[in-house]
Amino acid sequence: MNPTPSKRLNLSVQYACNREGLPLRAEFVRWARAALAGGGEITIRLVDADEGQALNKEYRSKDYATNVLSFPYDTEPVVMGDLVICPSVVAREAAEQNKPLDAHYAHLVVHGMLHLQGWDHEDDEEAQAMEDEEREILAALGYPDPYAV
Repeated sequence: MNPTPSKRLNLSVQYACNREGLPLRAEFVRWARAALAGGGEITIRLVDADEGQALNKEYRSKDYATNVLSFPYDTEPVVMGDLVICPSVVAREAAEQNKPLDAHYAHLVVHGMLHLQGWDHEDDEEAQAMEDEEREILAALGYPDPYAV
């Protein structure tokens, strides 16, 4: 008999930048849990623009800080991976897109968590499926459609 995979989420949040105004661990747990199908061992690391740019350059060959990077390690028996979020980029994007900051953080955590579980957006069909899943999760959390214009 196969044991049932754990539904437990072990989430570590690392603040490697100024914590002022950033979401609390409890908010990250709520957002990550909403997007997680089973159990998980996840680290969310909040970084300054320099670290965000260095990681994006090293792992994606893009020489700028981005909002979220996903580093999946495993999906069985639980999802294991890291999300790296750059708060200065998140804040700038939220202001440019006229979105509440917490809604943008929630979207990026959900987006990153889906990547850790194998979702992607390499083609139009994948992108549509992933966006639909994000909309559903965010609506259940009480947030508006992040893709509405």
